[in-house]
Formats: sequence, structure tokens, C-alpha cells
Amino acid sequence: MTCPGDWPEPVVRVQSLSESGKPVIPDRYIKPPPDRPSANSSPPHINIPLIDMAGLTSDDLAVREATLKEISEACREWGFFQVINHGLKGELVDGAREIWREFFHESMEVKQKYANSPKTYEGYGSRLGFQKGAILDWSDYYFLHYLPSSLKDHHKWPAKPPSLREVVEEYSKEIVRLGSVLLEVFSINLGLKHDYLQNAFGGEDIGACLRVNFYPKCPQPDLTLGLSSHSDPGGITFLLPDENVSGLQVRQDQQWVTVKPARHAIIVNIGDQIQVLSNAIYKSVEHRVIVNPDKERVSLAYFYNPKSDLLLHPAPELVTPATPALYPSMTFDEYRLFIRTRGPQGKSQVESLRSPK
Repeated sequence: MTCPGDWPEPVVRVQSLSESGKPVIPDRYIKPPPDRPSANSSPPHINIPLIDMAGLTSDDLAVREATLKEISEACREWGFFQVINHGLKGELVDGAREIWREFFHESMEVKQKYANSPKTYEGYGSRLGFQKGAILDWSDYYFLHYLPSSLKDHHKWPAKPPSLREVVEEYSKEIVRLGSVLLEVFSINLGLKHDYLQNAFGGEDIGACLRVNFYPKCPQPDLTLGLSSHSDPGGITFLLPDENVSGLQVRQDQQWVTVKPARHAIIVNIGDQIQVLSNAIYKSVEHRVIVNPDKERVSLAYFYNPKSDLLLHPAPELVTPATPALYPSMTFDEYRLFIRTRGPQGKSQVESLRSPK
């Protein structure tokens, strides 16, 4: 299974379609009726759990234990939660989002210098998956590598706006710190050694990459999606949402819950590799993005991933006669290639790997 060197069809920038002012979207973006955003939306008062991470360093043991429990329940019941008091300054959170908004409003000539290919996805893109004739999502994006350092190439990061590279460096460093904190929390909550998951990910030799999503205004938001339903293939995803425009929806009890972000919160979700390592005690969860007729939306999805060539499998301590290993050993590279071939497809990707009972 190999990635082709180029996309199967000419790439169309969704931002250009949006700015054309046409009142209808091309057929390539129209989803089948069951996949359209009006289907099975939840009541507006429901939201993903909100967790104050300051509790993890409290002097009060009861507060620390209560915070660990909150995270454990969120991982088991939702696979999604948002955190506040996470250690990232508000100015950095806002600055990271807004510097990327500026990039997407640079001229097309500037952006096209970074046009990507399916070989690495790195750079400026407008589609995920490379099946010819696929129904596409209403979004453009920018993908870049931060770790391992051998993959990081500042020349592939936008040179405009001028401060972008500096802001991305600072933001990336903070997200990697947050990733190591939560891997330790997950390990403790699963009854494993505190450094089990970090070591399973490769110690300090982990992968970290950023996809910045740009969802332009859409004249027919009821017919399409900004990002089709999928679970994230990696370890942990840290999403910096657009606080002014909601769009992320999480599947819970067969309904789609629209996430309402707290001020300066980071949204955390479990990826497929944590599902494998925890033997499905923690599950990755389907999510998707709806689009807006009047407002654009920018979000930053940071993927904190295992080292790409390590074999991953359920933790032996979590495998018993009553709970046998549900997944075969596979490297993250092998799994990522498997995912990229087909594009977003709900939870079918990871579930198809389950060992027959």
C-alpha cells in the first residue's frame, strides 16, 4: 500500500469557491442524506466535560484525586473533554489561532507556494484521502510536522505572516508538554505504571504534527460538512477551537453533540492508538465539523502521536482471560497509511482491526 505522488484530480481551493459568491455548492461536496448535518443533533444544553487542570497540582489530595477521576470518567464515557488552566497563556492561545487566520487570508500566490501532495500531506491542502471521485469536505487546511525533529522543516512552514514560525514553535512546545502530562494521567487512571504510555509512545521520541483547518463560509451548509465523520488515528488530539463560531460535533449515544468551547480552553480527544493501548477501556470517538453560512471558522488540531515505527498493542496488564487483546500489533506508520488511503470513514477504520472473538 503506497501513497501516490499527486492527487487524483485537480485540486480546488474551497476558499475560492466560497469567495466566488455562487449560491450553490458543487456536487462534489454534497453529502448523502444520512451524513448531512441536520441528522440526529442533540439538545443545545448538552456539552462535553469541562475539566480544570489546576486540580492536578493542588495541595489538597482530595482535589487531585477528584480531578483524576473527572478525567477518567471523561475518557471512558465521552472520549472528549475540554481543559482550562492547562498552562498555555491566553495570549498564546489567541495568537496562534489568529496568526493562522491571517495566513489563510494571504494571496493565493503566497499559499500555493506550499501546496501539498498525498505523499506526506505536508503544506497547504484541500482534501484528505486520495480516492478518485470521492465526495469532498468543505475545508482547506495546512499540515506541518514538529516532532520528530528530523521531519521538522521550517522551510515548509509559511514565511508569511512574519511571526508565524515563532508563534508555532512556542505553541508546539506547550502542546507537547501538555501531552506528556495527560499521558501520565491516563497511565495512572488505567492502573499502569505512571510512565507506561509515554514509554509505549517512544519516550521523548514521539511524533507531533499540526493540522490547521480553515472552514470558509458555505452557501448550503445543510448539504455538506467541513470535515466528515471520523475518529483520530493517532494518540491524543489537542484542538484549539474557534471561540466565536461553533462547528465541532461529537457522537454520543447516537446523537451529534455540538461542542461549546470555554474561553481559552483546549479540547482533548482520545485517538485510535490510545484505544488500542488501553484495550478499548478508553475509546476514540467519532466527530465531524459542520459549516456556517455567514462566518468562516479556524481551528488548530495538534496530534500527539506514538513514534511511527514502534509496534503498538494492548498493554499486557490490561489483557486477561476475561478481557483478551482486541487488537493485533501494528506500527503507527502502518495504521496511518491504512487510514490515508481511504480518508475519513467514521469509526470503521479502527474497528476493522479488531481481533475476531
